[in-house]
Order: sequence, then structure tokens, then C-alpha cells
Amino acid sequence: MRNGSDDHTILDADQLSSLVGETHPLAVRKCRPRLDRHAKDFISRSPFLCIGTQDADGTADVSPKGDPVGFVKVIDDNTLAIPDRPGNNRMDSLNNVLSNPAIGLLFLVPGYDDTLRVNGKARLTTDPSLLAEMEIKGRPPKLAIVVDVEEVFLHCAKAFKRSRLWSPDAVQDRSEMPTLGKMIMEQTSEAPPSEGDISEADDAVESDYRDNMY
Repeated sequence: MRNGSDDHTILDADQLSSLVGETHPLAVRKCRPRLDRHAKDFISRSPFLCIGTQDADGTADVSPKGDPVGFVKVIDDNTLAIPDRPGNNRMDSLNNVLSNPAIGLLFLVPGYDDTLRVNGKARLTTDPSLLAEMEIKGRPPKLAIVVDVEEVFLHCAKAFKRSRLWSPDAVQDRSEMPTLGKMIMEQTSEAPPSEGDISEADDAVESDYRDNMY
């Protein structure tokens, strides 16, 4: 059996609609052009979101962002700002925004099966007054992603109910997989890494968590 056989590939929107069905009218009506009180309340409770971006050629990326509850600042009904904290300096999302401002956000709240989706256009700013409002432990971010909101809607809970993401009895034992340091060493080393190399990598990861969160 071939994956993606032309005989089974969906090629246009009409073909897709005939297979899946028409969009429910409520799913169309729930899309709002700005942040209402429910969206703002959801954002104020969220400590985590995923950011979807694309570069000028359409290469896609999804990046996680997390901070204390309410870290995303709602500037007004049409604008929000996301602090960019220290990371690995790959800057995938940031570089994508520079070449293609289209952005999609997915907000999560621990224990909530519903999510909030926000789509719009993004830009990067180093506005000192805005960054000062996002300071944590005396350290403001170097920049923020400002999103001009174009579409906002609450997303139903089916994906989370299917995955049982918040269910305590669905939590997996992290020790069943190698440490992050070991996996990266095995992925990047030409020869099998020594136990000393792995231990050093694990120590470096933990040191980075301890010293470079902000």
C-alpha cells in the first residue's frame, strides 16, 4: 500500500467538504474579529500557548511559549503581546514573523479541555515601556511579539477528551525514555556518546533551566 496514493489524495475544497460535511453554522458564527470578555478571561488564565508561523516560502513551525499565568498581555480588543524569554536562540518563530507576519495562537489552561484560538498578523517590538510590564525577577524580555488580532474563537474539547491530556491516570512515566541530554547527544554525535558526555549534557540542560529561565 502506497502512502499518499494519487487515487486517495484529496485535491480540492469541494472534495474535502463532500467527505467531511459542511461546517456547522455555529462554528462559523463563533469566530469573532476581536477579543471579547470571554477571550480576555481565557488568556488571563493561560500559562501556555503554541505559536504557529510560516516563513516566506511557506515552511511551517510551531513553537511553545510558557510563563506564569496571564503572561500574555492584552493591550486592547484588537492587540496582544507575548514576551520572548531566553531560549536556544534558534529564533524560528521570530525570523518567520519578519518574513511572513501571519500567525496562529493556541491558548491552553491546565485542567480545561477547551482551548482558545487567535489568528492575526504579528510584529516584533523592543518598546521599553511594554517590555517593562513583562518583567519577571527583575529581567524584562529583550523583545515581544505583538499580534494584531483578526480572528478569535473558542475550540471545543474533543481533542483533549480523546487524548485525556489532563487525566492523572494518563500521565506517562518520563523515565521510560532517555533524558533530553542523552537523546540530543545520540542524535548529534558521530560516535555513541560516553556516559560522561551524557552526564555533562544533562548537567548543562539543568544548569540552563536553573540560570537562564529569565
